[in-house]
Amino acid sequence: MADINAIATQFTQYYYQTFDNDRSQLGPLYRQESMMTWEGQQVQGVQGIVEKLTVNLISVDIVFFCGVVHTITTIDAQPSSLQAANLLVNVMGFLKVDDGEHPLQFTQVFQLIQDQGSYYVFNDIFRLNLDDACQLPSSAVTAQVTRELSLFLPTLSSTMAGLGTEIVGIVNKLQDVFSAVGSSATSIDLPQICVIGSQSSGKSSVLENIVGRDFLPRGTGIVTRRPLVLQLINRPAPAVNGASPQPNGTGDIHANPNEWGEFLHLPGEKFYDFNKIRAEIIRDTEAKTGKNAGISPVPINLRIYSPNVLTLTLVDLPGVTRVPVGDQPRDIERQIRDMLSKFISKPSCIILAVTAANTDLANSDGLKLAREVDPEGTRTIGVLTKVDLMDVGTDVVDILAGRVIPLRLGYVPVVNRGQRDIDQARSIKDALEHERAFFENHPSYKGKSAYCGTPFLARKLNMILMHHIRATLPDIKTRISQQLAKFNAELQTLGGPMGENSSSIVLSVITEFCSEFRTMIDGNTNDLAVNELSGGARISFVFHELFNNGVKSIDPFDQVKDGDIRTILYNSSGSTPALFVGTTAFEVIVKQQIKRLEDPSLKCCQLVYDELIRILSQLLGKVQVFRRFPQLKDRFNSVVVSFFKNAMNPTNKLVSDLVAMQSCYINTTHPDFLSGHKAMSIVQERLNANKPPPQHADPKAGKLAPGAINNNKDLDVEFRKEEPSFFQSFFAAGKPTKKKGGPTMDSAGSSRPSTPTMSVMDQPPPVIRPQSALNERETMETEVIKLLIRSYFNIVKLEMIDMVPKAISLTLVNFSKENLQRELLQELYKPDVLDELLKESEFVINRRKEVLSMIQALNKAEEIVAGV
Repeated sequence: MADINAIATQFTQYYYQTFDNDRSQLGPLYRQESMMTWEGQQVQGVQGIVEKLTVNLISVDIVFFCGVVHTITTIDAQPSSLQAANLLVNVMGFLKVDDGEHPLQFTQVFQLIQDQGSYYVFNDIFRLNLDDACQLPSSAVTAQVTRELSLFLPTLSSTMAGLGTEIVGIVNKLQDVFSAVGSSATSIDLPQICVIGSQSSGKSSVLENIVGRDFLPRGTGIVTRRPLVLQLINRPAPAVNGASPQPNGTGDIHANPNEWGEFLHLPGEKFYDFNKIRAEIIRDTEAKTGKNAGISPVPINLRIYSPNVLTLTLVDLPGVTRVPVGDQPRDIERQIRDMLSKFISKPSCIILAVTAANTDLANSDGLKLAREVDPEGTRTIGVLTKVDLMDVGTDVVDILAGRVIPLRLGYVPVVNRGQRDIDQARSIKDALEHERAFFENHPSYKGKSAYCGTPFLARKLNMILMHHIRATLPDIKTRISQQLAKFNAELQTLGGPMGENSSSIVLSVITEFCSEFRTMIDGNTNDLAVNELSGGARISFVFHELFNNGVKSIDPFDQVKDGDIRTILYNSSGSTPALFVGTTAFEVIVKQQIKRLEDPSLKCCQLVYDELIRILSQLLGKVQVFRRFPQLKDRFNSVVVSFFKNAMNPTNKLVSDLVAMQSCYINTTHPDFLSGHKAMSIVQERLNANKPPPQHADPKAGKLAPGAINNNKDLDVEFRKEEPSFFQSFFAAGKPTKKKGGPTMDSAGSSRPSTPTMSVMDQPPPVIRPQSALNERETMETEVIKLLIRSYFNIVKLEMIDMVPKAISLTLVNFSKENLQRELLQELYKPDVLDELLKESEFVINRRKEVLSMIQALNKAEEIVAGV
């Protein structure tokens, strides 16, 4: 037993010493299977337990936020297993929070599991014993301690009142700084608590109870139609001798010189009369949204100074509505939900979801919206209103214990004033006293009354916000530095604070533009695109893909048929039939095909011109100076486009001349050209391969096949057949011919009997076209011509594919790179046009003012957070 007690004592001393110094170091004492139950809330695993001890105690168990000192009174230990040396340790003692006057009694039970010579915590159960006496015999100690923990109106101690004032005040200053220049101007999201809920859920009453004064508009329908940024600042009341002077001219019976409100849009004006604060909220709301039920996302910034508040920043948002009423917009529900989502979706926002306790929690609009942006419930705190209106025998204990819809930050039940209380002008001080009495006397809540009510909610929100601000301040500092660098860089592109304007700007922009133009064409720029071709690479694509494939796809015989070639062969022979394949026909056809290359070559010039215009457009958008001077940009564009157009004339002429060069002289001695003899032999081989094989002698009988003698001709019987005429293919096969001795036609068209000595002759038709298939001789000649044309045309295509890009590069691309700067200087750098070109646009002037104000705000913000 001595060993067990020694182990338990040693563990207890280490645990509470570590807890008091740095709770985050308790993680190694737990395992993933470990479970903790802290005031009825269960968590499991190392991460969840450490988060519970270091983060969530701030919100749920408010007493453990700052300094904690444990005093152990008893340690009881027993073995918890027969098989292993596992221990069950029960610890009782007292703890003091924030140097509080009265300690709180607690009980904590551990089950320690032995693991490789050491122990880890398998079970951990903690409870505060608020119903027991704490060092005092009187049972009134509980109520006294409870009140000290919960009540702060109006006797809040200076230590508690100042808790977090500095850290929350920093964010308040940042909010004011950025609100002055427009909160949407930066991407810095400041920590804040946003209040959401459905209409009539009690949002306004909760806020007024926290402030302790009536100041919010009330009524039916949508009352809150603009976000209200409510900054509560604790300001201790100054010590004065005698009665405090009362502000003059106020209709507020509770007005006093220690409480007032200030609006950001009315600097320097203090509102001691909180009825006037309500009137100003209504007036400014109607100024932005009109008197109908429309809404606006533009916030109203209100700061309230009071000795009776904790330093806190809240954003009151419009209540969720479902059905438009009166002259409300038809899509009012969507507008409100979009506005709420815009605020609460930011990770820096703590969501205060207000729900009436006498309704089904599953139907809560506030919790539904919060769950959409915070599905784990890590930054959502629930507020249950109208607890006093629940049916007899019902309570919210299950909700508070997290057994319905669990939230990491938990729930807080409150009791607000009813409509009758408001109509009877019941003071909030009386309402808070009634709320305290309700929770202390209710059988379901009296044991935990310290954790119920508006005072506890205010303190809890204060500490949540402080912790949240501390966690986000490093990121805020980083974002401020990044934004400051970004706006300083933009200010330089806008000409600096004073808007520098001199003739040197034109020289510098010409130099910068031409340099960027050359680097984009050469591909030497540092910001090369990674997902698409740009600059000179696109010109290369035009040369080696579009033009190359386009020229190669031209077939010389897609427009010239075999019959056309036959006709050209006959025409090229003139009046004397040709004995061999004519050279003239070859040249005529190949020149026609070479001229077809002119169109794609000129199209290539146009495509390269388009790419240069594309580069021009990119540079006009890239060079920042053009944003300042729109007339300079327009003039720049016109000069460069005109320069490119002028360069296109010699380029097109050179490309056309290349085609004309190829067609004016047919070089049949080109080393890659197929010679006529070789073409003839190739065609002969093809034709012979298509003929039937010759008949051979019977090897057995040794005799020739029948009819093989004398090439199938009987010399003694048959006469020699008539050879076909030269123009036989120009007449349809099988056309009947006139017999000898028949009537003939003379030139006049009269018939006369023929004589045996006169030849039969007709007049040639007006148009003579071939009507029959090619004979063997024509087929051979046509195939030879086609082979020669294809060979030579392929040579010409390869030369054009090589020469056209060179010609375009010489007279258009390289010419632009070398001469564009001189052209720009001649056209733009003229004293009589400089003043006109350097006129700034209204957008640039206004943008410079915005950037300057933003830089001033960021510099001030940097000073604010520098000392934190």
